[in-house]
Amino acid sequence: MTDQKVFEIFHAKSIISTKEVQKINDFEKSKPFSLHYELRLLLYLGIFLLSSGLGIVIYQNLDSIGHAAIVIFISFLVVACFAFSCWKKQNFTWDAVEQVNPFADFALLLGCLCFLTLEGYLQYQYNLFGEKYGLITFIPAIVFFFSAYFFDHRGILSMAITAFASWVGVSISPLAVFSKNDFTAPYFIFTSIALGLLYMAIGLLSELRKLKQHFAFSYLLLGSNLALIAGIAGVFSEHHKYLYTLIVLAISVGLFFYAKIKQSYVFLLTGIVFAYIAFTEAIFDIFPAGSVRAWFAAYYFVATGIGVIFLLFNLKKILKKR
Repeated sequence: MTDQKVFEIFHAKSIISTKEVQKINDFEKSKPFSLHYELRLLLYLGIFLLSSGLGIVIYQNLDSIGHAAIVIFISFLVVACFAFSCWKKQNFTWDAVEQVNPFADFALLLGCLCFLTLEGYLQYQYNLFGEKYGLITFIPAIVFFFSAYFFDHRGILSMAITAFASWVGVSISPLAVFSKNDFTAPYFIFTSIALGLLYMAIGLLSELRKLKQHFAFSYLLLGSNLALIAGIAGVFSEHHKYLYTLIVLAISVGLFFYAKIKQSYVFLLTGIVFAYIAFTEAIFDIFPAGSVRAWFAAYYFVATGIGVIFLLFNLKKILKKR
């Protein structure tokens, strides 16, 4: 229902007068339009384009610019960005910090991206870490975790979580979670589930101990999806599939109750979807291939389809959300 329709209903019930309706309409037509989110999106896009362009320029002009000049320039950018963020930083607290200067957030993000560029260039050109390739991801993870908590930046926290997972050997970025991970290896499945559960535990601890409670969402979202995706891979594997089924169902039940407490659609749907996949695979694994399975599948998917419709219509009731 549009605002205009609401005003007409109020006017018909004599709640507001014709003159008041006209004043409200004039205000709605002349009020300023906020470009806050559009400008923030452009700033984020500019930072990523700047960091990407910096890498391309360095790659194409290595011989003409000079290695020392490149290192000095990137180092200057890193120091300048972190210095500006420290200058505009609010006092540290374990609660959420309201940023007075929005440019400090963007400067910190640019500084972290330039730090990655600098580290990669030093390793490529000077072999700074030698054959200790784990340091290439471990050092950024430490820097990003410290920056995320020190400056209260959830975007940098996501980068830290991803960098630490890369150090462990797991890729959790949305575009690479399936293409760069070998979910057919049992050890990899176990490592991914363990890492996901660790992130979930940190998120819950953050809420219980009130240590940057607003960071809990990032930990729980990334951790639960990583653990559940790895668990589903185990469900479809040939080793310990029923154990992985129990793990997926246990995590899904935990997400279900957490979603009810926090009234979160995201965690509710995540838990239900993964639990459905694991439960369906376990059920169909019981029936041998043939007419019995086909007969059961016809009724099963009809029944679960009705259940999905019922779920979508009763999400608010399940969460007890007004």
